[in-house]
Amino acid sequence: MQDATLTWRKSTRSGAAGHCVEVAAVPSAVLMRDSKDVAGPVLAFGDAGWARFIAGVRDGEFDRPRA
Repeated sequence: MQDATLTWRKSTRSGAAGHCVEVAAVPSAVLMRDSKDVAGPVLAFGDAGWARFIAGVRDGEFDRPRA
């Protein structure tokens, strides 16, 4: 979904390396995209899916294994 009226935000904790995602809210979903590929694919989460995703992030579910 590439809509010029969307307000995309990224975390203030994102560093200069640019390894970030951006989010935008629409009435029926929270949208997420790669900040390095703004014309690329967009994920859409409903309320329950967004809550589960955020809980997984907080719990470290998506952390990369350390070598």
